[in-house]
Amino acid sequence: MLVLASSSPRRKELLTTAGFSFRIHASAIPEELRFTEDPIAFATRLAREKAEAVYSELHMLDLPDDPLIVLGADTIVVSPEKEILGKPKDANDAARMLRLLSGQTHSVVTGVAVVSRDGKEIASELTYVTMSTLSEVEIDTYINTGEPMDKAGAYGIQGYASLWIPRIHGCYFNVVGLPLALVNRMLEGTEARLRKEATTISN
Repeated sequence: MLVLASSSPRRKELLTTAGFSFRIHASAIPEELRFTEDPIAFATRLAREKAEAVYSELHMLDLPDDPLIVLGADTIVVSPEKEILGKPKDANDAARMLRLLSGQTHSVVTGVAVVSRDGKEIASELTYVTMSTLSEVEIDTYINTGEPMDKAGAYGIQGYASLWIPRIHGCYFNVVGLPLALVNRMLEGTEARLRKEATTISN
């Protein structure tokens, strides 16, 4: 049984579109940056903590013939000045973030963690995103749509802001919130190890 440790509608949509069968059980891990953490360490730690917390809550559902596998993920945007941009606190914060990204190339990091009785696997994906120069009118209009308010970096590449992204270098789905090719490889590896374990026990 695959469980997504996130309530993100974008991650849910990506997994569904890719054909995964799963259930959702969101974690309540606080997304607070530690003093010495770089962006990749921050994203991977949060992904791991989310997956571990949900696995701990649901471990009683881990059955021999239907092993529990928990997928955790966390996506962050890093400005050209290396500031980690989470979800904006308010409209002013969203405008500040968009001004930082306007006319620049920034990076997007997603940490991914897969936790099962086999152990845990942790990885990350990095994508570079170039954004067109935005006018203050464009920024204000975009913020008034409400789209930026629940998104890291105050924009969603799959929405209205797609008009301002002339190029990316790396995985597009990573910017949406879940690098599907990486996730698929990690899940396939975990499932293979669990099948081998089950075969060994039965023999």
